Amino acid sequence: MKKTNAESVHDKVRQGYSQIAGRGSSRCAARTCCGSNPASLAKTIGYSEDELKTLPEGANMGLSCGNPTALASLRPGEIVLDLGSGGGFDVFIAARKVGPSGRAIGVDMTAEMISKARRNCESFRETSGLDNVEFRLGEIEHLPVADASVDVVISNCVINLSPDKPQVWREIARVLKPGGRVAVSDLALLQPLPDEVRKSVEALVGCIAGAILVDETREMILAAGLVEESLEQRNDYIERMSEWSDPLYRQIAAKLPPGTKPGDYVASLSITARKLEQ
Repeated sequence: MKKTNAESVHDKVRQGYSQIAGRGSSRCAARTCCGSNPASLAKTIGYSEDELKTLPEGANMGLSCGNPTALASLRPGEIVLDLGSGGGFDVFIAARKVGPSGRAIGVDMTAEMISKARRNCESFRETSGLDNVEFRLGEIEHLPVADASVDVVISNCVINLSPDKPQVWREIARVLKPGGRVAVSDLALLQPLPDEVRKSVEALVGCIAGAILVDETREMILAAGLVEESLEQRNDYIERMSEWSDPLYRQIAAKLPPGTKPGDYVASLSITARKLEQ
């Protein structure tokens, strides 16, 4: 039976991130990414030294394009859900912020990532004294989470990978409690990508080929029944990736029209929204 386009995209993303999980590094082929290491990348996009030094080894894989845990202004006792949780980077940071009375849940469709994150749980419990983290295997278009059960949904550079983004936003709205919040860091298009880049598997795993225009993101948020609070665009993220000579972004840049660069097409986007009280 021929696979649908959505199934094909999921397979490509799952394969790419399974390989990343096995390497224990970031999207780049080398042990360190972008001319730097994952810790340097995380500091650049707003994570503190204190947050990074308390993480289990290997949880930070350099897969971020923002800091959704900071956007979310997490509070003790809240239940937080991370979409596309990878090795557990944002989940472990969120778990410390919500404390023993809260809970941090990660969902990822890649079995290798879930296994890696679950292995990190023991180290997290030993260093933090907290037992408030769990990881679930599942697709973000069909979250293995009950209706109206979480206070905050976060995601870091993942929703752009989905072949059905409107469905992801509907799922976010479904699992949020009334009055719940969304804090997402993602990549967004400033203008449409050339076809050669859009069809590239490397660009898809690098989160560029799956990115959509900022206005399209806004429309999906509103259509899901959420209230937009802010869409803040940062144009410097991709420029820094280019400056760090990330091999993935060099491949993408080579497919762009002469005289253009990835930063002309893609920016980092910080998204906050909420679900109305009923």
